[in-house]
Amino acid sequence: MSSGTLSSMSALAELPQKFHFELSLAQWSLHKAFFSKEISPLDFPVIARKTYDIGAVEYVNQFFLDKAKDKVFLTELKKRCEDNGVVSSLIMIDKEPELSSPDPKERAAGVEGHKKWIDAAKFLGCTAIRINLHGNGTLEQWTQGSVESLRKLSAIGKPLGIKILVENHGGFSSSGKNMSEVMRLANDANIGTMPDFGNFCIRREVAGDLWKSACVEQYDIYQGVAEMMPYAGAFSAKSFNFDEQGNESGIDFLAMFKIMRASKYRGYVGIEYEGEKLSEDAGIRATKKLIEKVRAQLSNS
Repeated sequence: MSSGTLSSMSALAELPQKFHFELSLAQWSLHKAFFSKEISPLDFPVIARKTYDIGAVEYVNQFFLDKAKDKVFLTELKKRCEDNGVVSSLIMIDKEPELSSPDPKERAAGVEGHKKWIDAAKFLGCTAIRINLHGNGTLEQWTQGSVESLRKLSAIGKPLGIKILVENHGGFSSSGKNMSEVMRLANDANIGTMPDFGNFCIRREVAGDLWKSACVEQYDIYQGVAEMMPYAGAFSAKSFNFDEQGNESGIDFLAMFKIMRASKYRGYVGIEYEGEKLSEDAGIRATKKLIEKVRAQLSNS
């Protein structure tokens, strides 16, 4: 090999690497259509590819709660992914007993309830499930219970290649500080976070309420994402409303993606539109366009 070739290779190696990641579509972006039965869960991978040209999907088990062990359903869902060149990224798990409860029996029931979803995720070709740690009791009880349940789920998921990810998703889990402390204590590479741009309300008007009443104490969303990023195994680009320039009116996407770029995470970025002003279709398209604009900006800076 000539010295000129070596010099060229060395110069190429020193060039900054483009900031790149692939998009996935969160099933919750179409939650109204799924809950109304306007579309079937089996249609999801087809819609992701043919309607939005997105090649990966993030399922939400609420839309097929009774199908975790239904091999006919899962086989058809997997086939539709394969037929359309779509990757099954993860399943978001809701409606199971509380994993961070102070009650050891409820935590045990929560672990048991998640087993079938780990198996379903493995069958579909996913690499993770997203679990909730909403929390009740004291912060100390929540922390101890969360670490215990996460370790038990990881022991089940690890041999199957399924990571256990926690989203900031209400209660104690909506604090980036709390989440990073749980990750530190769990100390398991198979356990991680799923930072979401929303869901950082740590106290609502009605005590114990997770979603419906007004938020009276909000955790700093950028600090929260930054605290969760060292443990990230997924990244949820939540959107609600857009201004005339196509930017999210309440969330600085450029700032969020700068936080991601500074981390080692380069996995899928999930589009999760949850607004009311735009239709679900228009909201997904607006979010995708914004993310692609930000990605281009950061690739050239």
